[in-house]
Amino acid sequence: MQDFRQLHVWRKAHDLTVAVYKASAHFPRSELYGIIGQMRRACASVPTNIAEGSAMRSDREFARFLAMAMGSASELEYLLLLAKDLEYLDRDEFEALTKETVSVKRMLSSLMGKLKARER
Repeated sequence: MQDFRQLHVWRKAHDLTVAVYKASAHFPRSELYGIIGQMRRACASVPTNIAEGSAMRSDREFARFLAMAMGSASELEYLLLLAKDLEYLDRDEFEALTKETVSVKRMLSSLMGKLKARER
């Protein structure tokens, strides 16, 4: 078991979650239970799954939680595109948030690979 706060990927995912919450605060109120809620849930699920997985007893269990985090990050990536196309995000916000999302996904993939290699 390790302290999730020490994981660079968790810190980056947490920062992304804060940024998405702030960006979505300016979306139309009519989207509160639509895209706003879905984006926030998907985004918060990434560091949440990293934190929960880091408390697991085996690398295999941790990797399973990282895979769920990866799925949530992919969901967020699509929702950012949708928000841009609906003109809720401007191009600069969209590109910055998408860049961070892709960075988190790469870090998750790398960590999953390391865990898999340790299993052997």
